[in-house]
Amino acid sequence: MQIIIEKMLESHLLEIKDILISDFDNFWSYSILQSELKNENSTLIIAKIENEIVGFAGIWRAIDDIHITNIVTKISKRHIGIGSKLLEELINISKDEHATSLTLEVNENNKNAIKLYEKYNFKKIGIRKNYYGQNENAIIMTLFFLT
Repeated sequence: MQIIIEKMLESHLLEIKDILISDFDNFWSYSILQSELKNENSTLIIAKIENEIVGFAGIWRAIDDIHITNIVTKISKRHIGIGSKLLEELINISKDEHATSLTLEVNENNKNAIKLYEKYNFKKIGIRKNYYGQNENAIIMTLFFLT
C-alpha cells in the first residue's frame, strides 16, 4: 500500500465534498477548505491510496512560523500511517520555506495525535483553555528548527 501526497486542488475538494463531515471530521467544512485553497498564506495537501483521498492537512504561514491548521485522516483508514506521511510532508514544506518553527494545537484528550507529534520531536509549550469548547483544552506543541 503506497500513500501518495499531493497538493490539494479544487477538484480534490469537490471529490470529497459530500463525505467531509461523515468520513473525515466535523470541523473542516467545504466552504472553509475552499477559502483556504484561495488563501495565499495557506497550503493544503492530500493523501491518496489507489486514487482514493484518505486524508488531508493544511498549514498557514506567519512570517517565519508555520502553523498546522489540520491533519485529518478518513475514519475508516486511521492507524495505517497516513497522519505520519502528511505530517512528514508538512515538516518538509516548512524546512523548504526556511521556517524557524512549526506549531499546532491538539486536543489534550487526543492521546494518539499527541504521541504522533512527540514522535516527531514536537514539544509541549502551552495550553489554550476551553479551546475545543467547555472543558476541552488544547495543548500547544511546537517543532523548532535549527537555523
